[in-house]
Amino acid sequence: MDFKDAAARLRAKREGEPEEKPAKETDFAESYRLRGKMIGVLLRDARLHAARSVEACAELLKVTPQEVEAWEYGESVPSLPQLELLAYYLGVPISHFWSTDTLEASQGRHIDIQTEYLALRDRMVGALLRQAREEIGMTVEALSQACAVPVERIQQYEMGELPVPMHELSMMAGILKQNMNYFLESSGHIGNWLAVREEWKHFSSLPEDLRQFAAKPVNMGFIEIALMLSQMPTEKLRRVGESVLDITR
Repeated sequence: MDFKDAAARLRAKREGEPEEKPAKETDFAESYRLRGKMIGVLLRDARLHAARSVEACAELLKVTPQEVEAWEYGESVPSLPQLELLAYYLGVPISHFWSTDTLEASQGRHIDIQTEYLALRDRMVGALLRQAREEIGMTVEALSQACAVPVERIQQYEMGELPVPMHELSMMAGILKQNMNYFLESSGHIGNWLAVREEWKHFSSLPEDLRQFAAKPVNMGFIEIALMLSQMPTEKLRRVGESVLDITR
């Protein structure tokens, strides 16, 4: 400690001011270690949530399973292009890997609920099948004759005792004048995910200029106005259009 430091400390003590502490230097090694650990946690979380194996992820990126495991344990860190491929493969946004929330904490792990989900959905599909049949006044016997599925099996489907094979469900849906959306899951995490994927499919088919416009947060006000206009009664919408024409004349 030199004379100037000692004088400054003495002056601060006399004036009752707290001593100035030297700024703590950043421990970059520790910061990088913690960031690497967090990326590993989020990577493992996304992989387990998607029910993918370490080997499958390694094959995707043409690296060894040991390297993927090292990423998950924070012993090494993947590059951004590698994370981009993993995000696509695991069905998560790339921002997941620099967030602080895990999918398991917010949504639960899909693999843990598969048995219960399938049993519940089989009962729901069966109930909807019966509802659709009764809505058009068709008997089980008539449906059986129309689709060549035994009466006993249709009854088991409707009770949720047997899962309905997709090709038979598609045939019966057509006979009952319903499309497949009628039977789809419409709530819960899986239902929401399916709905978002369908919405994204339609969004992706839009012209590029419309996609770019909708993707910019600054344009959200215009989209909200369009939504409000789409919900207006026809007569009111017509009056709005006439008012706009009057203003522009």
